[in-house]
Amino acid sequence: MSVRFMSFEQYKVLLGDWVPSSSPFLGRDAASGDFNQSTVFFAGLLSGLTEAVLVVTPAEVCKIRMQGQYHSMADPEQLARRKYTNVVQTAFTIAREEGLGALYKGIVPTMLRQGCNQAVNFTAYAQIKAAVTRMQGKETEGWQHLVIGGVSGGMGPTVNNPLDVVKTRMQKQVVVAGEAPKYGSLGQSVVTIAKEEGVPALWKGLTPRLMRIMPGQAITFMTYEAVSKKLYEFDIIPQST
Repeated sequence: MSVRFMSFEQYKVLLGDWVPSSSPFLGRDAASGDFNQSTVFFAGLLSGLTEAVLVVTPAEVCKIRMQGQYHSMADPEQLARRKYTNVVQTAFTIAREEGLGALYKGIVPTMLRQGCNQAVNFTAYAQIKAAVTRMQGKETEGWQHLVIGGVSGGMGPTVNNPLDVVKTRMQKQVVVAGEAPKYGSLGQSVVTIAKEEGVPALWKGLTPRLMRIMPGQAITFMTYEAVSKKLYEFDIIPQST
C-alpha cells in the first residue's frame, strides 16, 4: 500500500508538472490548477505496475502456495509436515526448487490487474470526490472519503476479475521440468478456462474479492486523506494539488 501511494504521488507530479505545457492530455487544469483526469489515470496505472513488480507478484505466489497446500490445522503431525510454513520460508523453498523466476510466475496478468485496478481506482475516486464537492459546495468530509473509497475500490476488481483468475491459476501450478504447463500464457489461459469451465468461470471469486477490497479501500482512502491533510498543514510535505 505504501509503495502504491508513494509512487502514485511521484508519478502524478512527474506527469503533471514535467510534461510540456502544450500537452493536450497530461498536466494540470488551467482554471483550478488540479491535476487533470488523464494525469491521475496514468499515474494510477504506473503505480499499479510498480507495486506489481516490487511487491505484489512474489507475495501473491507465496500466499497462493501456502493457501493451496493441504493439511489439517487440527492435526499436529500434518501441521509439522507442511511444506510451506511462512512467507520467507516459502519464498526460499520456491526459489531453491523452481528457480528465482518462479516467484514472478503470472507477472503479466498481475501487472495488468494491478495497473487496471489502480488506474480505475484513483481516477474514479478523484472524479466522484470532485463531483460531490461541486454538489455540496464545500470540501468532502471523512465519512464521505470512506464511502467514495469503497465505491471506487469495487470498480477495478469487477472489470479485471478474469486477470485475477488467470494469475491465480498460473501461480498455483507447479511447473515440472520437461513438461509444458497447463496455463502457459495470458491468452492461452483465458481460452483454456473458458473452454473447459465456461466464460462465467473467469469471474469466479468476484464476491469475496469485493468483500475484501471495498472495505479495505474505504478505510485506506479515508486514512490517506486525513494523514495527508495533517502533513500539508504542518508543511511536512508540499501540497501537490
